[in-house]
Amino acid sequence: MKALDTNVLARFFIDDDDDPQAATQRPAAVAALAERCFVSVTVLLELEWVMRGFYELPKADIARVLRALAGIAHVTFEDRDAVLAAVEAFDHGLDFADALHLARSCRASGFATFDRRLAKRAKGLALVPPAELLA
Repeated sequence: MKALDTNVLARFFIDDDDDPQAATQRPAAVAALAERCFVSVTVLLELEWVMRGFYELPKADIARVLRALAGIAHVTFEDRDAVLAAVEAFDHGLDFADALHLARSCRASGFATFDRRLAKRAKGLALVPPAELLA
């Protein structure tokens, strides 16, 4: 089983007509995802950032890509349950990175933050652990 990087996943899911390398790299990305593979949490975090920041994809499309990747039977996610919980929270307004930080902190009694928006949204979603706003 090979671990995949962000670029392989981006080439698989995103058609980039403005990048001449995309056309040559996409077949290799398709071949890589046709085999059993592993995707780390950090790669997923970077993939979301690339889709949002570089490609300016809407949140709904980003969530759809993450769910599609999770739906490929032979793709193994690191901390799959936390990733899927983060995607769900992302769908409900949390930033994906914040949602992932919270979901991966489930063994903690709380999640300390100065981010008012994160604390308010996490509380509204009753996420575990609860986000605690520090003054």
